[in-house]
Amino acid sequence: MNIIYIFGIALALSIDAFAVSVINGVTVKNLKFRQALVIALFFGGFQAIMPIIGWSIGPFFKGYIENISHWIAFILLVIVGAKMIYESIFRKEKNNQQTSKLGITTLLILSIATSIDAFAVGLSFSLVGINIFLPAIIIGFVTFFVCLIGVYIGDRASDLCEKKLGAAGGIVLILIGVKILIPGIV
Repeated sequence: MNIIYIFGIALALSIDAFAVSVINGVTVKNLKFRQALVIALFFGGFQAIMPIIGWSIGPFFKGYIENISHWIAFILLVIVGAKMIYESIFRKEKNNQQTSKLGITTLLILSIATSIDAFAVGLSFSLVGINIFLPAIIIGFVTFFVCLIGVYIGDRASDLCEKKLGAAGGIVLILIGVKILIPGIV
């Protein structure tokens, strides 16, 4: 497989994770490099692991997963998006010095939801006989760097209007979920 083609797939797969990383950058107060690194590692790691999983089990589960993967991503993104909207509207103002961290559970849900399309890529690679390991490594690294940049973009944007950006971020997550769902049901 052509390396340029693999990078194109990696960039395409990283778009949703980038958008969510920007939102994460908005929600984390007093962002530290370590926090940005953890967020980027979660997204990059899942984007690398999911195609391998899809490639490994693809031939066995293709018929089952194809029909519901869009629903899984949609439900996960709507839940997290609704939670963000709720928290941005009803959150009580606290000391601005407080550091807000994303929980591991939230990062896991977001990482899985944004990497289901990478799972599908791995599944399709298995069906056409393409070895997944080099593409998975490239997908993971590209997503890691794109998400690291995204977190910092979100952090810089959060200074503008924190509450509105938190609600907007939740709306974006829900819209990404809808974007994933519609082609799956049409």
